[in-house]
Formats: sequence, C-alpha cells, structure tokens
Amino acid sequence: MARAFLVVMDSVGCGGAPDAGDFGDEGANTLAHIAAACAAGRVDQGRSGPLKLPNLDRLGLGAAITLASGAAAQGLPGKPQGLWGAASEISPGKDTPSGHWELAGLPVPWDWHYFPQKVPAFPRDVVARVCQLAGTDGILGNCHGSGTAMIERFGAEHIKTGWPICYTSADSVFQIAAHEGHFGLGRLLDLCRDLAPMLHEMKVGRVIARPFTGSPEAGFQRTGNRKDFAITPPAPTLCDWVQEAGGKVYGIGKIGDIFSMRGIDENHKGDDAALMGHLARLADVAPEGSLTFANFVEFDALYGHRRDVAGYARHLEWFDAQMPRLLGRMGRDDLILFTADHGNDPTWQGTDHTRERVPVLGHGAGRKAVGQIGFADVAASIAAHLGITGQGPGRSFL
Repeated sequence: MARAFLVVMDSVGCGGAPDAGDFGDEGANTLAHIAAACAAGRVDQGRSGPLKLPNLDRLGLGAAITLASGAAAQGLPGKPQGLWGAASEISPGKDTPSGHWELAGLPVPWDWHYFPQKVPAFPRDVVARVCQLAGTDGILGNCHGSGTAMIERFGAEHIKTGWPICYTSADSVFQIAAHEGHFGLGRLLDLCRDLAPMLHEMKVGRVIARPFTGSPEAGFQRTGNRKDFAITPPAPTLCDWVQEAGGKVYGIGKIGDIFSMRGIDENHKGDDAALMGHLARLADVAPEGSLTFANFVEFDALYGHRRDVAGYARHLEWFDAQMPRLLGRMGRDDLILFTADHGNDPTWQGTDHTRERVPVLGHGAGRKAVGQIGFADVAASIAAHLGITGQGPGRSFL
C-alpha cells in the first residue's frame, strides 16, 4: 500500500499568476528573480555564483519556472526526470491558509477581512477586547508593520507598560508580540486563543502569538514559540479524507496550526533544520496509507518578508542539499510532491507575499509533465495515489 508526502516550500513561487495584476504583483517571480540575481553575482554573501539546485532541477524546477511565467531559469538547465508542472490558485488571497487549504482540496469560500493601511488600524471594539483579555489599559502598535520592526520600536515601552504589541500586515492576520519573561508566554498564548473567536467571526484568517526575549540594551529576539490560531477549515480537506479512509496524518511545521489540528493525528515543530529531521524520520516510519504534510517556513519568514535575496538563495541551496536524504528514504510505492503556497519575491517592493504560480515537482510517479494545473489538483492526485475518494474540485494529474 502507498504512502504520500506533501512538502510545502513556503513562498517559493515561480511567477506567471494570471491574476497577479489584481494584487499589484504583475511581474513578480520569486525563483526567477533570485536565480537572475545569483547569476549576475549580486548575492554572493555566504554563497557564490549561479543558483545551485541540482536535485530540484532534476525533478523539473527550471522547466516549471519557464512553464509558469515564460522566464528563463538562469542556472537551472536540467531536463526533467520527475513529475513537474506549475499550479495556479483560485482562492481570493495570497496568504498561508488560502494556499494550504486549496492545496488540500478546499478553495477558500469567502473573502478574508484585511485591516486598513492606516493608524489606528484596528476597530475600537477589537482594541477593547484585547485590553479586557490582557488586563491592560491599552495596546502598542495598532498599525501595519513587520514583526522585527515592531519589537525594535515598541519592545522597551512594552516592558515598561506591560501593554501587548498588536500589528497586522497585507495578510488577513492580527499579530500580538509580547516578552516571554515580562508578559509571560502562557499569558500571551491565552490572550491569542481567547481573542481568536472574535477575529474569526470577522473572517480574519489568523491570530498569531509572536513571543520574544531580550532587553532594550542587548536587543530583542523572537523565539520559536510562535503559535497561529487559524480559522478551522469549513469543510473536509485532504487531511480528513485520509483519516476517514483509515490513514494516519502527520503534520510538520505550521500544518497543525493552519488546519487547527482538524484531520491531523500528530504535529511536529521546530526550525527548518529540525523539521527536515522530522520529515526524514517519518519517511522511515510512517505507515502505509499515511499522509505526511510539511511546511518549511523560513524561506518566507526569514528571507522573503525581509527582502533578503542572498539569504533566500542560501536557504534554497540548503534545502536542495537535503533532497537525497529524503528521496533515498522513499519506498517503491511512495509519492512525494514539492510545491509552495504563494510567492514572496525578495526583489519586489514592500515586504508582503506576492501572487504567483507555484512549482509542483514529484518523485515516485515517473517522468511526467503535468502542465498547468490548479492547487486543488494536488489534493486530488494524492487522494488518487492513496486509493481514496477525493471530495474537492480538483482532478488528479497522475
């Protein structure tokens, strides 16, 4: 009996989304622009020369980039030896839940709520609820901003007043940063958990706890104890389909948070290096009929949002170097698919995600060009591979 592994390289888009202009992202292309910067010698910090992704390229990465956008994938000349194609999203967002839900067979059935680009950004009733739950007289921030900038700007005042730092972005999110020692990690998690129902009613996709440590003198650092409180999917997804058929579902990284643990038997967290260890271990021990669903977030969180092209390139090359470790653990009847949930072009203006097509690369289905497909086709294909009934709109490309 078969097993399936779905690996999301968070934000590793490849351009060409037909509706990119509607999001202000026409011309964005995460992979092609990183590859071009590497080939031009502009990002030799901690690495050098053209982008080196031989294992992903062998599956068909360079061909997928060209298929998606028509752009030449500099330094990625490989002839595909695996399954390869490019997927387009139909959900009305370029955020994490939209991408993952649709990859799991459930396009988002509503428009997300986004907070306005102004100060204050949040309605009075939301601010009042935060203060009530936190036991404070006010909040800090109340604006759009990046997490690291927020704690640098408000960290000292947060320690002095005890007020939580609340901010948002171009995504449908409400983020709360607080010091693990001065405010308390448990208190922060309780605050976000208790606030989430109100925000979810507004169709805000996630309330995110962003704990940090440090001091004004030594500087502040975010910790690995982030937790996302996401809206529960409103209908069954691939994870539920697998469970209903008697299979186990293992989440790695943010998957448990993204799906509010619906359809997930176990979830394993850590930084991307630790997540790779979890994925390799599950490749050895996951039972027949199982789905292992992984998200590697550092492409997005550490490099895309910070517009760090060199860092993004280094992380791509690190990930590619792990591929033999993974593929060597695949059994004869296993399928592993590599894809992304959206783009985050580090050469683009601003600090937000970019609307892009994403590569779909596979090992275990032979050499196969699947062409232009939809996100939901990924779920349908995994269901077909596992011999279970898919309930979403996608069609199998196997």
